[in-house]
Amino acid sequence: MSDTDESKEYEVVVIGGGPAGLQTALYTTRLGHDTALIDRGGGRAAMMVDTHNVIGITEDVSGNEFLGTARQQLEEYGTDLYRDLVTEAEQLDDGRFKLTTNDDTFVAERVVLGVGFNDKRPKPPLPRTGKGLHYCLHCDAYMFVDESVYVMGHSDSAAYVAMIMLNFTDEVDILLRGDDPSWSDETDELVRAHPIDIVEEEIDSMTKGEDGWLESFTFEDGTTREYKGGFAMYGSDYNTTLFEQLDVELNDDGTVPVGDHGETSVDGVYAVGDITPGHNQIPVAMGKGAKAGIAIHMELREFPKSLDEIRANGEVSVEDAPGISPGLLQKAKQFNESHADD
Repeated sequence: MSDTDESKEYEVVVIGGGPAGLQTALYTTRLGHDTALIDRGGGRAAMMVDTHNVIGITEDVSGNEFLGTARQQLEEYGTDLYRDLVTEAEQLDDGRFKLTTNDDTFVAERVVLGVGFNDKRPKPPLPRTGKGLHYCLHCDAYMFVDESVYVMGHSDSAAYVAMIMLNFTDEVDILLRGDDPSWSDETDELVRAHPIDIVEEEIDSMTKGEDGWLESFTFEDGTTREYKGGFAMYGSDYNTTLFEQLDVELNDDGTVPVGDHGETSVDGVYAVGDITPGHNQIPVAMGKGAKAGIAIHMELREFPKSLDEIRANGEVSVEDAPGISPGLLQKAKQFNESHADD
């Protein structure tokens, strides 16, 4: 029995159901390629209480609502969705990729990994994410205009986020939580030259309002400081296991170096979203996914044939078109018919 006899075969398999993976699958499906999206659930976007900085999406939309609408769109267009975890990935002798999940085996011509990273969370006591604990400066700084804000951490990144927050408010504290600063001497001089309080003591307790929002921290020295919220800056754990299994080159920080359209060091393997260098933003991730989807289409599309193919095999007949699979053709026709009056 061959490696593919029991497998589900696709042109494209996208691993990861965040904004980048969803956008990639949207493009490859609508551009006529049999596409599967495998998502284990969860992720950073799913934790969002509100959605910020996405044009056309209002702030009352939660992360789960945003992702759920996207999954519904994909299903209507013809993407096959799987709630599963990919545990193993390997490249076959024919150049395709075998992906093993908890429940199935897949074989794909192209693999797109939008697996992101996990924020390193500080120890309790902590407010709920989105109710006083935040990880995205560019997403959430606006909500703290003229409010009291903390930054948890002791690295250069924490110091710089605190200084950047002075663009939005004049009440900014760095909470070291009993750790010594690990930032550079230059950063130390710089941050202490800004109107920022550096609180060395560990947090003893926390007070929240009836709505669940953080109100204040009490520290081990007995002092209490009120905050609208703040940012935790302890770094990221990148999900690199599948890249390592496929021998994809990694950067020292755990991100995956990519070309202009998400190409990795292994032909046929793409990386999109927060696993790649750059700003960790939903619109940025969606843009990366769109570019990867277009690049994959340019590689896999049936037409136009090259002159070498035409000279070797003859002209293309009308019976050869369209170059979309029968299954996806039928799904596209059903979608277009159901939306004919929209």
